[in-house]
Amino acid sequence: MKHLVTIQDLSIHEIDDILKEAQKLALTSTPRESENILIANLFLEPSTRTRFSFEAAERNLGFHVLNVDEASSSMTKGETLYDTIRTLEEIGAEAVVIRHHQDRYFDELLGKISIPIINAGDGCGNHPTQSLLDMMTIQQEFIVTQGLNVVVAGDIRHSRVAASNAELLEKMGANVYYSGPREWIPEHCKKRYLTMDEACSTADVMMMLRIQHERHVDGMNMSKEEYHRRFGLTLDRECRMKRHSIIMHPAPVNRGVELADELVECSRSRIFKQMKNGVFVRMAVLNWALDRIKEESTYGIAAEKR
Repeated sequence: MKHLVTIQDLSIHEIDDILKEAQKLALTSTPRESENILIANLFLEPSTRTRFSFEAAERNLGFHVLNVDEASSSMTKGETLYDTIRTLEEIGAEAVVIRHHQDRYFDELLGKISIPIINAGDGCGNHPTQSLLDMMTIQQEFIVTQGLNVVVAGDIRHSRVAASNAELLEKMGANVYYSGPREWIPEHCKKRYLTMDEACSTADVMMMLRIQHERHVDGMNMSKEEYHRRFGLTLDRECRMKRHSIIMHPAPVNRGVELADELVECSRSRIFKQMKNGVFVRMAVLNWALDRIKEESTYGIAAEKR
């Protein structure tokens, strides 16, 4: 499998290789040697960090970049996602990065598209490169396999970041807990539920999430101020966190809602470090995907000769 659509697509060995490659690229961003590679970015949902860090990663690697959005494509005329990607493939794209509002949009594409699909987020489902960049950030602080306590707090039910991160963190040996409004906590997460006050005394990593208003059928039944008081990381709660613990957030941050404005860039915060690491992780993922294509091609040629 050359696609990266969920974190399950990667073995522990591949995760380790990608993260090591990302750390290496953080020290020296080396373009692939004299390769005329075209990568297509297809973002069908608003994005700042993911979209532009992928573009920065592609340009850092010396690739040519083709940015496509729904408004300027034939999808506005009724063209299917499959036909759009096949078009990009036929005009020379060697991989496609996709952000989509639909959960598991990729199910209709797997087995039909021959270039790598890299999932840049699907609905409430998966965000594999976000979980990898978060893991890189955590590994710069801690040894994850030694029972690290990570609290994911906020709108768990509607967050693809929460789902992908929990899966990867547990795979790597961390203890994952959840906090936030109980109605936003999936049933399978409730046995590891903590109040925010309990979370602050437990967490080595406090991973805050924004409220996914665009994915809620009903609006939030409380004011932003009440949410912050009951479920946010307030200044008072931050004072009760472990001395070594850190604060993370995939962003965009709603300052004064999920966490106090003063905490976004405090000494515990790794929020902007996550953004920086995102470029290196996405460079490593692109290299991984393209190398897999080469391996498959080489294997195919060798098999034909036999």
